[in-house]
Amino acid sequence: MPTANLTRSETAARSAAVTVHDYRVELDLSGAREQDRAGFATTTTVTFDATTAQTWLDFLGLSVESVTVNGREVDVEYDGARLTVGDLAATNVVVVRATGEYSRSGEGLHRFLDPVDGATYLYTQYEPADARRVFACFEQPDMKAPFTFVVTAPSGWEVVSNRPVAAVEDDGAHRTVEFSPTLPISTYITAVAAGPYHRVESSWTRGELTIPLGILCRASLAGYLDADTLFEVTKQGLDFFAEHFDYPYPWGKYDQVFVPEYNLGAMENPGLVTFTEAYVFRGAATAAQYEGRANTILHEMAHMWFGDLVTMVWWDDLWLKESFADFMGALASVEATEWTDAWVAFANRRKAWAYLQDQLPTTHPIVADIPDLEAAKLNFDGITYAKGASVLKQLVAYVGRAEFFTGVRRYFRTHAFGNTTLADLLTELSADSGRDLAGWARAWLQTSGMSTLTLDGGAIVQTDPRPHRLAVGLYDFDAAGDLVRRERVELDIVDERTPVALAPAPLRLLNDGDLTYAKVRLDADSLATVERSLDRVTDPLARGLIWSALWNAARDGELEVDRYLAMARDFAPAETNMALLTAVLSNASFAVNHYLPDSARDGWRGWRGEWLESSWATLYSSEPGSGAQLAWARATATAATFDPRRATDIRSILLGDTPVPEGLPLDPDLRWALWTALAATGAATAADLNAELAHDDTASGRTAHRRALAARPDAEVKAAAWASALGDTTLTNDHLDAVITGFRAGGRRDLIARYDDEYFAALRTVWEQRSIEIARRIVNGLFPAGDSLDRVDTWLADHADAPGALRRLVIEQRDHLARDLRVRAGVR
Repeated sequence: MPTANLTRSETAARSAAVTVHDYRVELDLSGAREQDRAGFATTTTVTFDATTAQTWLDFLGLSVESVTVNGREVDVEYDGARLTVGDLAATNVVVVRATGEYSRSGEGLHRFLDPVDGATYLYTQYEPADARRVFACFEQPDMKAPFTFVVTAPSGWEVVSNRPVAAVEDDGAHRTVEFSPTLPISTYITAVAAGPYHRVESSWTRGELTIPLGILCRASLAGYLDADTLFEVTKQGLDFFAEHFDYPYPWGKYDQVFVPEYNLGAMENPGLVTFTEAYVFRGAATAAQYEGRANTILHEMAHMWFGDLVTMVWWDDLWLKESFADFMGALASVEATEWTDAWVAFANRRKAWAYLQDQLPTTHPIVADIPDLEAAKLNFDGITYAKGASVLKQLVAYVGRAEFFTGVRRYFRTHAFGNTTLADLLTELSADSGRDLAGWARAWLQTSGMSTLTLDGGAIVQTDPRPHRLAVGLYDFDAAGDLVRRERVELDIVDERTPVALAPAPLRLLNDGDLTYAKVRLDADSLATVERSLDRVTDPLARGLIWSALWNAARDGELEVDRYLAMARDFAPAETNMALLTAVLSNASFAVNHYLPDSARDGWRGWRGEWLESSWATLYSSEPGSGAQLAWARATATAATFDPRRATDIRSILLGDTPVPEGLPLDPDLRWALWTALAATGAATAADLNAELAHDDTASGRTAHRRALAARPDAEVKAAAWASALGDTTLTNDHLDAVITGFRAGGRRDLIARYDDEYFAALRTVWEQRSIEIARRIVNGLFPAGDSLDRVDTWLADHADAPGALRRLVIEQRDHLARDLRVRAGVR
């Protein structure tokens, strides 16, 4: 469907010729519970001015039944993606009657059947351009308009949208809900959810403004929904943003709905924010999980202003919403909630994502060149989110906090309900700061890559020089033997080499306080101190920066992997910050399975066994019932996926023959992780997994069961999983991920290397025939992680004409493999 990939130039031409006044969208979802019914009726009435005789509406659906232009029915000119409308007047009313298609991929209108109670749930997800899968529209962010949604659904269902309900008609079988018109918004943030959702209500008041609050989830998850905690964070965030943005919340209500099989963490639809239901914890959860959820709630809330109220013109300036939301989510967490250490998680999780992305050959400036929608889809990445947020943190230090927020407030007032570019924001931020931000923007927003900072004698040396405002912390041992900061030197650096006078200290930490965005290397003396005493660093942010420096050095081949793993083994058991512990455990597992040669990884004395034994021992020595104990249990499950030596012990615990470690909540998710580990090492049969499913026949259980079945180390099992991943178009997004993860479980190249050639042969077909979301999962998930770059290099050479987005994914996977091979070989 070549016309589905809209380009920047053609959409700019369309918005120059067409001005939208309003939409009325009518959706008939009354037959949604009939699973064999593929589609739903959708009718769009759109009013617009035009200075051209012809334009097009975007629609991806099963069929278009009729088109009426200014009261006259015209021939349908539809190519499967674009609906041509002609004979336009100065002002036009176009009515499109069509049939949309229920989605299984999380794109458009997703339909989910709950295996627990047989209930059907619907929700929409559009970003960047899937509203056209539900209704005919001008699918681009700069063509804002008010929307009136009218939804017909089965009686008894909750039906929610961006705005409050205006009218309801119910005949006992079906109910038709008409919502109040929205304020002007872009198509991609309109939203509808419908089904027998469980709903909890509250409200938030500030001055004369009262906002109704709602939290919704599937009925079968209602027992796990901690609504009071969610409302608390929501109200804290609304207080924070009301004070700092000085622009009243404009969207009338604030519903948050947790939905199944979601492709994202969350989406900022005004008045109806959607979240992955993974945030409804059906078992034990660590403090890091609660902190991460709070951060996501606040991230999406910041979007009510950054992105919803003021929206980028085109996806080049995606950062205008995502970078700000990422920064504001962390800032609000620190200053408005119990998660006062949120910058620690930001430094180690979000920035790690940015550092990884920024070292790929496909890296791009924060303000990116986005020629089309396929490119836009792939730019929801670590650069746009985490690097952009890191740079904003640097900007606040550069211009001053008060001046920054003054500029932000003026930005909202000047551009409310409009669209902006980088220049619009810089104009407002420059006015009060007294700084010309053009040079700053060129260095930080319009240039890719990052600096690496090192101490060399009496100077700070940086590669890829940029202007930095940073600090150096000097840490020494106190009387109790702890490493504490005794002095902090703050300075600006611009050049490759900047002299700095620093007193001697056992640990000298560059970028102390995490003010700037750069990789940091520890000098030799500081590294020696850390190797002996990392657990004595009392400040969690300082520890986080040290862990980050160690990980980046290991990834870059600058620090021997076994030294990194030894520090993880020795000091992770003492780590008290759950965000740091989670990150270190994940990184250590990755290092074992990617950065070590076979000789150091496998065998009885290899690091796979060493890491499993360390995780197992710490699971039992951790405080019973603690988040650390749960984190080590999960680490044990991951490690046991690659090494069978604890299989008998794990099986005995799962079957109830051996007591569970004291205090450990052996909830369904942890049980499935352990069963999957057994399956991957050949210690669990299909009968075992079926028996576990009988105890957890839920949506999560069925997905985990599918993953565990595909993990079994059997050639026929892998062949079936491969065929399913590539050929079974009935798989949902979550089920596809489960099959792919199971196929790859345990790193059994002896069983899956035979599919390498078939993978490359199928790439173009997958990209052409599957949606971009599903194709992306297949391309990334099934990429051959072998010991040679020859096949991927041949494919890239032979397919120079492949779509740019596909080539980008393959190039990135190639780079990940090249790094693995380079680090294994000890080559920097």
